[in-house]
Amino acid sequence: MMLPEGHGLHPGHYKLRGYIRFFNLSTGAIVRRKLPLFSDHCVLDSADGLLLLQRDQDSAIRLLHPFTGDIVDLPPLKTLRTGIAEETVPWQFYRTVGATIFSVAANGVVTVMLGLYEMGRVACATTMDQRWRFSAWTFKRMWRPMAFQGKMYLLECHNFQSDLQILEIDPPRPEDVADAGHFCSPPEPKLIATCPAGKLQMPYRLVECDSEILVVGHNGMLSPHIVVYRLADIIRGTIAPVTNIGGNAIFVEERLLSVSSRVHPTIVPDSVVILHPEEFYLGHYHLASGTWLPTADGCIRGNNGVPSPCSFIYHIFTCCHRATWNKGALLFQGLLQPPWKVKRKWRTGS
Repeated sequence: MMLPEGHGLHPGHYKLRGYIRFFNLSTGAIVRRKLPLFSDHCVLDSADGLLLLQRDQDSAIRLLHPFTGDIVDLPPLKTLRTGIAEETVPWQFYRTVGATIFSVAANGVVTVMLGLYEMGRVACATTMDQRWRFSAWTFKRMWRPMAFQGKMYLLECHNFQSDLQILEIDPPRPEDVADAGHFCSPPEPKLIATCPAGKLQMPYRLVECDSEILVVGHNGMLSPHIVVYRLADIIRGTIAPVTNIGGNAIFVEERLLSVSSRVHPTIVPDSVVILHPEEFYLGHYHLASGTWLPTADGCIRGNNGVPSPCSFIYHIFTCCHRATWNKGALLFQGLLQPPWKVKRKWRTGS
């Protein structure tokens, strides 16, 4: 992941002199790389180690390998704003990318599919296209898609008493986009698993952990207790919560990350790092014991938020909220409100 610096040092800030720091979620190793293009690009998402960038002046979308410098160019994102209905949608909604997948055809054409969760739409384009196009179908806006091994996954639930459905979205097949400029909408989402009502309560989330998908939720309405299931178990019909997730901790905010407890001594193995739903502090929920404990010093309540300098764990947690670190801020540092009540401020091109 790109390391949020805090102190207003957003990617491309002149004080960083073109350098960006990355850290390994499994080992904690930190690497510094000079990427001067962040002076006029911003990050929308990441996909299998590549960064999905938008160029400020024309909204062109680019896939960047941060360590080799290789770049794949795609059409401007603003080409999505062609339909009459979409003209009234705020521009930032087009840029809320929840998941990115890509594939390469035998002739070298690259196809990229974006899950735009604020739009409830999927957008596709190839390196031979002049514009992005929406899929012929939509999904519920409240569910953020997740990318995993070249496919997208969605959650769907009609109400608190309904079964939880897990949907899978395949990308367009390479042979369907082999012709230059030919667009093919991805297949509609298909149901791959159902979790019976009562096993999990909202909010539900999906996260990749040790090369498998986990489903995260609560064990009751307004309950502070968190439960985690393996998607593979749900598909098999063996629906039982797990308490061992390989010594990792799942960080839960706008997006979810699985981080090894080896990264930092304050990370508790087999836990979920999340804002406590009742006492409003950033806490670890230990899956085996069902107990909460604060992640680090500093109280989130109050006018000043978490004191500076703060624990490295807040830098990691900020990775789960792109709109914050893209402005060089850290979550809960100097915030008067929870992050979901803070109006997002987008710098030019971010």
